[in-house]
Amino acid sequence: FCSLGSAVLADLELVTSTISLPPQAALFTQGEDARCLYLICGGYLKLTAGRAQDRQMIVRVAGPGSVLGLYAALSHGVYEVSAESLTSAQLRPVERERFLTFLRNHREAQMRAVQCICQEYRFALQDACRIALAETVAGRLGRLLLELAHQIGEHVNGGYRFPLLLTHEEMASMACTTRETVTRTLGQFRKEGSITIEDSMITLHQPDRLQNLI
Repeated sequence: FCSLGSAVLADLELVTSTISLPPQAALFTQGEDARCLYLICGGYLKLTAGRAQDRQMIVRVAGPGSVLGLYAALSHGVYEVSAESLTSAQLRPVERERFLTFLRNHREAQMRAVQCICQEYRFALQDACRIALAETVAGRLGRLLLELAHQIGEHVNGGYRFPLLLTHEEMASMACTTRETVTRTLGQFRKEGSITIEDSMITLHQPDRLQNLI
């Protein structure tokens, strides 16, 4: 939505405000009534699903330009995931009814909403493929790194670079393995020259090699 035409974007800004979150702050919780959706302007958040007393599954990491709670707001439903900031974050909340009015008035915004819903479907499909189709831990972890690269990374010298925001335990949850195995596998990737990790940033030097693991 950040790249809407200037007139449409100006109308969107009229129905939004700006909020800031510190790291590790809850934005909304799975099962709550979706009264607002949120446009991420800066920072990163993790989306999780599962019962609070049970093991949580990290669905994905969302960064600038992402829209959170869109499907729930459009369907007058509840948030299907929980959202928590990984870093300091700046967001623009939009009340559900005000957003629906905005959509009715702007066809361009309607198309962007459809694109966002399609993107959410693609993320869900990626999750299923990562868990079900990769036969090895290296394949699952390689797929996860590639997904993060496409979601929050930038191109650098034929590869990708992005902040390493998740702990090894959280990556293990997403790759259906253990923290120790993630640490060992990342070490192997580094030894092979596929990745480097420096100053909380990870660089994928050989994305094709990771792709071949899948």
